[in-house]
Amino acid sequence: MPAGIPEPQPPPEGRHRPDDRYPAEDVPDLPRVTLWRLRRNPLRRRTDLVQAWLALGLFLTALAAAPTAMFLVGDAAYGHYRETADAQARTRRPTTAVLLHPAPRHPEPGSPEAKRTRYPVEVRFTGPDGRPRTARTDVPPGLPAGTAIGIWSDPHGRLTAPPLTTDEIRSRTMGWAILAFLTPPALAATLYATTSLTLHHRNLRAWDRAWRGTSGTGVQR
Repeated sequence: MPAGIPEPQPPPEGRHRPDDRYPAEDVPDLPRVTLWRLRRNPLRRRTDLVQAWLALGLFLTALAAAPTAMFLVGDAAYGHYRETADAQARTRRPTTAVLLHPAPRHPEPGSPEAKRTRYPVEVRFTGPDGRPRTARTDVPPGLPAGTAIGIWSDPHGRLTAPPLTTDEIRSRTMGWAILAFLTPPALAATLYATTSLTLHHRNLRAWDRAWRGTSGTGVQR
C-alpha cells in the first residue's frame, strides 16, 4: 500500500451508522388514526362520533343501493326502449327517395369529416297513400340529382328516423344503468359533505364559546 494512505479502521465502539441510530426494536409505534372517531379518546367530540357513524351508514347504504338501482333502472330502460323499437317497426316503413337537386360537395372530399357530414337536400318519394311527396332529408355530400336513397316514413307520409336498432337499445340502456349506479354514491357524498360542513361550523361556535369562557375576553372573528 502506498505510503501516506492509512488503512481503513473499524468504527469506534458505541458508534452506529446513520441508519442504525434507531434500531427497529426501539422505534416506538406511531399512534393509530384509523377510525379514530369511533374509538374512545379524550379528544373525541360528540360531533366526531356523529360524523363517523354517518360516514359508515352512508357508505353501506350507497354500497347496497348502487347495484340495486342499476339493475332496476337498467331493466326498466331496456323494456321501454324495446317497446319503443317494436312500435316504431310496426308504424314506420322503408321506401326509396330520389334527389331533386345535387348535394353540395364537401371542401375536403374523402376526409373523415366528409364521411360524417350530411347536407339537407329535397327529395321525392311515394307516400303510404300512393301519392308522390317531397321533403328534405340529410344525404352524404356530392350525390348528383336523380340518385336513389333509402328513407323511412311514418303512416302520415312524414320522413322519420329508422326504428331503434339492437345496438342503440343496448347503448341507451347502459347509459341509464350507469347513471343509476352513480346516483346513490353521489347523493351519499353530497349529504356527507353538507352534514360535515354543518358540524364543522358547530364545532367552531363551540370552540369560540369555550375560548371566551376561558380567557374572559371576547374573540372577534
